[in-house]
Amino acid sequence: MTSESGGPRCDRGAGDAAGHPAPGENDPLRRFAGIWCRAVHPLAATTMTPDEFEGYLLPLAHRLSAALRSSPFDTEAAYEVGAALVDAQCTEPDALPAILGVIDAHLVSCSPPGAPLSRPPGETFPGPSGESFPDPSDEPTHEPLADDEARARCVRLQHALAAGFVRELRERERDEQEAISRAAMVARTEAEKALHASEAKFQAVFEGAVIGVGIAGLDGEVLVVNDAMARMFGGMDFFRPGRNVTEFVHPDDVPGAHELYRELVNGERDHFRIEKPHYRDDGSELWTNLTVTLLRDSSGAPQYQLALAEDITEHRRLRERLRYEATHDELTGLPNRTLFLERLDQVLAADADAERFGVCYLDLDGFKAVNDSLGHAVGDRMLEAVAERLQRCVKAPTELLARVGGDEFLALVTGPAAQADGAGLARRMLAALAEPVRIEGRELRVRASIGVVDGRAGEIERAEVLRSADITMYRAKAAGGNRYEIADADSNARVIARHSLTNGLPSALEKGEFFIEYQPLVRLTDGTVRGAEALVRWLHPLHGVLGPDQFIPLAEDTGLIVPLGRWVLEQAARQAREWRDAAEDDESLRVNVNLSPCQLSHPTLVSDTVAVLENAGLCPSALCLEVTENDLIGADETALRPLRQLADLGVDIALDDFGTGYSNLSYLRRLPVSQLKLDRSFTRGMQRAPADPVDVKIVEGIVSLAHTLDLAVTVEGVETAVQAEHLRGLGCDTAQGWYYARPGPPERLHTLALADAS
Repeated sequence: MTSESGGPRCDRGAGDAAGHPAPGENDPLRRFAGIWCRAVHPLAATTMTPDEFEGYLLPLAHRLSAALRSSPFDTEAAYEVGAALVDAQCTEPDALPAILGVIDAHLVSCSPPGAPLSRPPGETFPGPSGESFPDPSDEPTHEPLADDEARARCVRLQHALAAGFVRELRERERDEQEAISRAAMVARTEAEKALHASEAKFQAVFEGAVIGVGIAGLDGEVLVVNDAMARMFGGMDFFRPGRNVTEFVHPDDVPGAHELYRELVNGERDHFRIEKPHYRDDGSELWTNLTVTLLRDSSGAPQYQLALAEDITEHRRLRERLRYEATHDELTGLPNRTLFLERLDQVLAADADAERFGVCYLDLDGFKAVNDSLGHAVGDRMLEAVAERLQRCVKAPTELLARVGGDEFLALVTGPAAQADGAGLARRMLAALAEPVRIEGRELRVRASIGVVDGRAGEIERAEVLRSADITMYRAKAAGGNRYEIADADSNARVIARHSLTNGLPSALEKGEFFIEYQPLVRLTDGTVRGAEALVRWLHPLHGVLGPDQFIPLAEDTGLIVPLGRWVLEQAARQAREWRDAAEDDESLRVNVNLSPCQLSHPTLVSDTVAVLENAGLCPSALCLEVTENDLIGADETALRPLRQLADLGVDIALDDFGTGYSNLSYLRRLPVSQLKLDRSFTRGMQRAPADPVDVKIVEGIVSLAHTLDLAVTVEGVETAVQAEHLRGLGCDTAQGWYYARPGPPERLHTLALADAS
C-alpha cells in the first residue's frame, strides 16, 4: 500500500488498524529510525515527507535489529533492507554512505543484546512493500551478544545491505538501460523524422531528453549536444567548436572500441553500446553508459551519429569498492585468496605471457600459541606487522603477495627466472621476519616455513600447484621450521602416497584387507617352538602387501590403531587357542602381540583384553603383550596401572627393543614385565666367529641382570647358527629370526623344519 504522496505507507500514532499500540518514544529502534531518517532523507529522491520516511524506515530498523540478534546469524534480511531502500528512491550518490554510516554508528547501541522489542508478542509489522513480518521479539531469547561479535555482525549486515542495495540498483539500472535503448530507438526515429519533416519536433525531443544526447558528423566533429550532456562534462565549454569525438579516447577504453566506431561510421553497423571513461577538462574522470547510433538519410546513406550517454560514475565507484572488499583481506589490506587465484589462473593459462612462474606458500610456525596465550587481538597485530614486512619484500610488478588464511600467505612470481626468483623471495621473506615483532611491550619472535614451487605456464593446473606448495611447506616444518624448501616430485609422491594410505585405512579394516603372519619363538635350550609373534600385514589393492612399518604409524596418527590392535588381538588369541587344541600334549604354546602407545593409554585396554581372552577361551598365560622400552621408561604409576592389572591376571608383559631407549636398568624393578626382548643391534657382532667381545660382555651382563630380576630374555634378529650358539651359551631363553623361520601363515607353526639347536 502507498500513501497519498506516492511512497510506501507505514502508519504511526497511537496504534495501527489491528489495535496494537505504537512503540513508545523511548523505543531505541524508534530513535534509530529517527536518526536514520534525518541522515538519509535530505539525500534521497523520495517524495515522502520526513515523517512518512521515518515510518518507512522503522520496520527496516526492526529487521536489521532482529538480524543482528538472530541465531543462527543470517544476513538475508539486510539484503532485503538494501533493496527496500532503493525502492524508496534512496539512490543518490551520497545516500548509501549515509545509510551505512548510521547503521555502523547506532545499530548495535540501539539493539542491546537480549533487549525485548517494543511490539507485543505475536504482532506483525509491515514491510516496505506492504507485506507483514513477524515481530523479532517473538524469536527465542539468546544469550547477549559480546560487543566484538555484535560489531562483527553489524559489519557483515552492512556488507549484505550494500550488496542488496547494489543488486536492486543493478536491476533498476538494467530496466533503465532498456528504457534508454527504447529511448534511443525513439530518439533515432524522431531525429530522422525531424530532419526530414520538422526541425521543431526534433528540437523538442533533443532538449527534453533527461539523458545526454549529442550529434556528430561522420568525420567525428561534434555538431550539437543537449544540456544534460553538457552538465555531465562540466559545461558547454567542453564541447567548444571543432571538438571531435576522436579526442575522447581513454587509456581504459574496452578493447575493440575503436573498431566498433569505425564500423559504425562506415555504415557496417547501425549502433553499439559500451561503458566508456572520459576525461573532463579539469582532469576528473567520467564514466558513461554510451550508446552510439548511426542516422541515415532518406536514401539509407550514413549521415550523422547520435550519442546517448548516461552518467554511471557513482555506480561504477560503488562496484569497484565492493569488488575491492571482495578481493582484499580486511585485516591486512593484502589481496585475498580470491584475487590470488584469479591471478594464478591467468598465469597458468596456456597462452599466458609469462613463460615460468613460482609460488611461495608461507605459514607461520607456532602462531596458534600466540592466539591461545596472548589473545586474538595480539595475534591480529602480529599478522598486520608480518604482512607489512612481507609486502616490503614484494617489489617487482611481476610479484604478488596475498593473505589466504589465518596465518597463511601466498606469493606469486613470474618471468623466465621464476625458480630462482621464488627462492630469492623466500629468503627475503625469512630475513624480513628475523627481527622480533614488538607488541604491547613484548618482543615476539616470528618463525615461518615456506614451500616454493615453480613450473611452466600451460603445463600444470592450479590444484596441483597449491597441493605441491602445501606439501613442500609442511616438509619445511617437519625439518624444523623457519626455513624454505623447494618442491620435489619424489617427496611429493611419498606424501601423496602416505595420504592415500591414511585415507584407505578405515575402509581396509572394514573390507578385511588385513591379515596376520606369525614368526616362531624358539627355546634356545632344546630348539623347540615356544610360541609365535603376531605380525599384522595389509594386503593393499594397489600397493600389494605392506609391512607394519608402512601403515602402523599412520594408524597411530589417525587413532585407528585402537580398533586395528583389538582386531589383531582377537585373531591372535583365536589362533593360539587353535594351536593349543591341535597340540593336546603341549599347553606351553603362546602368542605375542604388540601394543602401541595409543593402546597403552586407552581406557578400555584391560577390559578389552579380558573380553578377548574369554571369547577365545584362552588362558591369560598363553598371551604375551609386547611394549617397546621407550613407551614404558619414565611412565608414572597411572600409566603402568593397566599393565600391572594384566600382569596380575597372568598375562606376560615383554619389554620390546630393550637397549634402544634410555636403558635405565634400575628402573626395571618397577616395571610389571616378565620378559626382555633384546634388540638385534646387540647381537650382530655374534653372527660370525670370533664373536665381538664387547657385544658378548654386554649381552652377558643384561642376561645376568634379567635373570637376577626373574626376567626371561628373548633375542630378536637371529640369522646364523654361530649367533644362536653364542646366545644359548650366554643363557638367553628364547630367540626369533630368519635363522629359524620367516614370518608365515599360522598353519606352518607345527610343520617348521627348525634348525637343530642341540
